[in-house]
Amino acid sequence: MFTSLITPPPAATAPASERFLHLIRLALAGGQFGKLLLSGPVGDDEDVERLTVRLVELRGEAALSFLWRHRTKDVTKNHAPEAGVAEIATLLGARFRNAHLHTATEEVQFAVSRKGRETLRVTRVEGAEAPVPATHDKAKQRPLDMARPVWSALGLTHLVKGEPALVPAMARKWKQINRFVEILSSAVEEAGLAGTVRVADFGSGKGYLTFAVHEWLQAHGHTPRVTGIELRDDMVKLCNAVIAGEQITGIRFDQGDVRTQAVQPLDVMIALHACDIATDHALHVGLQSGARVIMSSPCCHKELRPQMTMPAVLRPMLQHGIHLGQEAEMVTDSLRALLLESQGYRTQVFEFIALEHTSKNKMILAVKAQGLAAEALAARRPELLAQIAEIKRFYGLREQRLEQLLAQH
Repeated sequence: MFTSLITPPPAATAPASERFLHLIRLALAGGQFGKLLLSGPVGDDEDVERLTVRLVELRGEAALSFLWRHRTKDVTKNHAPEAGVAEIATLLGARFRNAHLHTATEEVQFAVSRKGRETLRVTRVEGAEAPVPATHDKAKQRPLDMARPVWSALGLTHLVKGEPALVPAMARKWKQINRFVEILSSAVEEAGLAGTVRVADFGSGKGYLTFAVHEWLQAHGHTPRVTGIELRDDMVKLCNAVIAGEQITGIRFDQGDVRTQAVQPLDVMIALHACDIATDHALHVGLQSGARVIMSSPCCHKELRPQMTMPAVLRPMLQHGIHLGQEAEMVTDSLRALLLESQGYRTQVFEFIALEHTSKNKMILAVKAQGLAAEALAARRPELLAQIAEIKRFYGLREQRLEQLLAQH
């Protein structure tokens, strides 16, 4: 099937990019190709964050599926294997500085420095099995099972003619929950989490998302250790009663405040709709706990607006209160994203669901960088801190809570 991809091996003195492409071809030809991740974008297209390439099956034929991750959207394009490899060849160095190839037996890392120096590193992987191409010729499946009794206990579903169905008023909530879990699933995969996964969900409320995370982890072979943390004691009692009634293990709910939480090791930190600086405290807990994945949906951006002075060039726009509020929100979350990047996290800020479903639809997603990506972020840290300082200077900002919390450690 991949005969045309087999080419003579390049000489040992050939550029690292040629040797890397040869390893991709060998992996495809030998049925060993798992996944290819291109990161560290270069050039003018700053909206592109990374590219993931997988081997899939389309109508019985092998293909390479390119998932382009942008700041605000994902774009998928499929290529025949030979054309896909040719496309990858044009991207190495020109669009992305780093590439990480996963095969059944090796992990191969390719990098291009800012001065154009290419490096290639190959690491053996013991005990792995050959990957099986995914198929796209099937209906998209939602990650959660509506028939689970927990959803009925929480009031999301009821029986209609003996079959579980959504309570009509909860349809939008169900869509939000599933979208959160889809984002989480991609982040867990990117972070390389396996086995026991420790999760803290701050401001867990009625526990919809907390139970959803637990269900998804369990259904996908992980051992969940999920804790919902909520200020309201009645919500904590309600959720723990559901756990007892359904005899669910690996999940609990505690009463507490994110601002006073003791730091404990975590793999995933979730904080949805934490008001104003509570979001900063939650992000700080995630950083201090060593979480590989941080998910936050902030709201009530109050801290920076009273501090902001209007730069002369923006005064005609920001004289309107609604625009000043929107600007304060954008500046707040931009500073949070830059601070997370300065701590070694690959960070995105995006609209996770349509505005018609909820007005609180912004997501800050941070995944701890690994390998060459971590090295690249570490090298950029002075640049990131300089950007933070310049934004603060431009708007006359004196302080930002997450920055203050990080300065204390």
